Amino acid sequence: MSWGTELWDQFDNLEKHTQWGIDILEKYIKFVKERTEIELSYAKQLRNLSKKYQPKKNSKEEEEYKYTSCKAFISTLNEMNDYAGQHEVISENMASQIIVDLARYVQELKQERKSNFHDGRKAQQHIETCWKQLESSKRRFERDCKEADRAQQYFEKMDADINVTKADVEKARQQAQIRHQMAEDSKADYSSILQKFNHEQHEYYHTHIPNIFQKIQEMEERRIVRMGESMKTYAEVDRQVIPIIGKCLDGIVKAAESIDQKNDSQLVIEAYKSGFEPPGDIEFEDYTQPMKRTVSDNSLSNSRGEGKPDLKFGGKSKGKLWPFIKKNKPPPPPPASASPSAVPNGPQSPKQQKEPLSHRFNEFMTSKPKIHCFRSLKRGGATPEDFSNLPPEQRRKKLQQKVDELNKEIQKEMDQRDAITKMKDVYLKNPQMGDPASLDHKLAEVSQNIEKLRLETQKFEAWLAEVEGRLPARNEQARRQSGLYDSQNPPTVNNCAQDRESSPDGSYTEEQSQESEVKVLATDFDDEFDDEEPLPAIGTCKALYTFEGQNEGTISVVEGETLYVIEEDKGDGWTRIRRNEDEEGYVPTSYVEVCLDKNAKDS
Repeated sequence: MSWGTELWDQFDNLEKHTQWGIDILEKYIKFVKERTEIELSYAKQLRNLSKKYQPKKNSKEEEEYKYTSCKAFISTLNEMNDYAGQHEVISENMASQIIVDLARYVQELKQERKSNFHDGRKAQQHIETCWKQLESSKRRFERDCKEADRAQQYFEKMDADINVTKADVEKARQQAQIRHQMAEDSKADYSSILQKFNHEQHEYYHTHIPNIFQKIQEMEERRIVRMGESMKTYAEVDRQVIPIIGKCLDGIVKAAESIDQKNDSQLVIEAYKSGFEPPGDIEFEDYTQPMKRTVSDNSLSNSRGEGKPDLKFGGKSKGKLWPFIKKNKPPPPPPASASPSAVPNGPQSPKQQKEPLSHRFNEFMTSKPKIHCFRSLKRGGATPEDFSNLPPEQRRKKLQQKVDELNKEIQKEMDQRDAITKMKDVYLKNPQMGDPASLDHKLAEVSQNIEKLRLETQKFEAWLAEVEGRLPARNEQARRQSGLYDSQNPPTVNNCAQDRESSPDGSYTEEQSQESEVKVLATDFDDEFDDEEPLPAIGTCKALYTFEGQNEGTISVVEGETLYVIEEDKGDGWTRIRRNEDEEGYVPTSYVEVCLDKNAKDS
C-alpha cells in the first residue's frame, strides 16, 4: 500500500490532505495550551482561596486557631496549597513536553512538506515541458509533410504542362525534393522527441512521483505517530502528579482524624476559666422585724465598704457573690408621687431593694464582667500593665506569656552583647579592622537594655507569684527593683480599685481592696525604715553616663560626677549612692564605675 502507486494522479488532493493534517496538529497544540492556562488559573484560584482563609498574623483570629479542629483546617489549607502546586506542575510539564515540542515539530513538518511538494511540482513542470516539445515537433512534422505533398503535386502539375519551360519544371522538382527532405527531418525529430517523452513520462509516473509521494506518506505517518505520542504524554503528565495529589488528600484525612474534641473542650476551659469559686447560698433575710431588715440591708450594701466581712453565706465569703449582687449601686431617685416608703431615709420595700434571683442569674449568664475604671482607661488607649482587669486564671496566663516574651528579648539582647564583645576582641587583636572604642557605646546601650528587661521581668514575675499564691504581696526588695516602673502605676491601680468598689457591675471583690491595703501597709513599713541612721559610705563611684532619676527611689547623676557608694549591687542591677547627707538613691550599676574602699567595707 503506497501512495506513489495507488494515488499517482492525486497530487492536489494529497496536498490538501497534508495541509489538513498540519492544521489538526496545530489545533491539538492550541487545545493543550488552553488546558495549561486552565490549570494555571485553577492553581491560582486555589492558592488565593487558601490564602484568603489563612489566619492573619498577630491577630485575634490567629489565637483562635489553637483548637485541633482549627489546626486541621489550617492543615487542609496548606494541603490545598500543595494541591494547587501540582496543577502548576501539570501546566509546566504540558507546556515543556507537549506544546514546545509539537510547535517545533510543526515547523519542521511544514518545511518538509514544502520541500516534497516543491519536488513534485518540479517533476510536473518537467513532464509538461517534454509534452510541449513533443506537441511542437509533432505539429512541425505534420506541417512539413503537408508542405511536401503540396510541393510534389505542384511539381507533377508543372511536369505535365507542355507550356511550362524546362527550367520551371526543374525548379518545381527541386522544391519538392527540399520539402520531402524537411518532412523526413521533422519525422526524425518527432520520433526522437517522442521516445524521449515516453522515457520521461515513464520515469515520472513510475519513479519520481512514487518516490515523492512515498516521502509525503512517511511524513504524514510520522505526524500521526507524533500526535499519538503527545496524547500519551498528555495522560502521563496527569498520572505523574496523582500520587502527590493522593498524599495531599491523605494529609487532609490525617488532619481530620487528628481532631480531638476533648482537647478542644479543655482549651476552652483554659481560655475562659476565671478562677473564681461559684457563689454560695444566699441567706434568708427576715423582713418581719425592722431591726433585722435594717441590719441585713446594711450588710448587703455597706459591709464591703466598711471592710467588715462579718456576714457569711454557706461558708463562702460575701466577696464571692459578685456575679449576682450589684454592689454599692445608689438607689434611684424617688418619683414625684412617691409613697412614704420610697423616701431615702425611710425603709424601702423588698421589691425595690432586690431583684428576682432568676433575673440576676440570666444577667450573669449573658453579660461579661466589666470594670468601669479600666473601660475608661481603654478609651484613652491604655491597658493595665499587670492585667488586673482579667480574672485570676486569665491574668496568670497573660503574665506568664509576658514573662516568656521578656525572657526571649533578654536572650536576644545577650546574644547581641556577646557578638559585640567578640567583635571588640577582634578589633583589639587587629586594630586595622576597626576601633574597639567605637563599640563601647553600643555595648553599654545593650547592657542597659538587658538591665531594663531584667527589671521588667522581675516585676512581672512578682505579679505572677502573687497570682499563683507564692507571694501574697510584693516585698520591699521587689518594689525597689521595679521602682523604675511602679512609681507611675500605683495611683492608677488604687483609683481603679476604688472605682471597682463603686461600679454597679464590678467584677472583683474585697480581695483587690485587701491587696491595696497591704500595699499601704508596706509603704508605711518603708517609712519606718526611712527614719533610721544613714548608711556609711563603702566606696566611691564615677558616673559613666548621665542618668535622670525621674522615678521614686532613684537619683539623677551627670556624666563624670563622683559620688559615694553606700550599698553595692545585690544582683538586681541597682547600686545605692549618696551625693550628700540629704540626697541618696539608686542608679543602674551599668551607669557607674564603682571603686569600693576595702577598709571602710570591712569596718
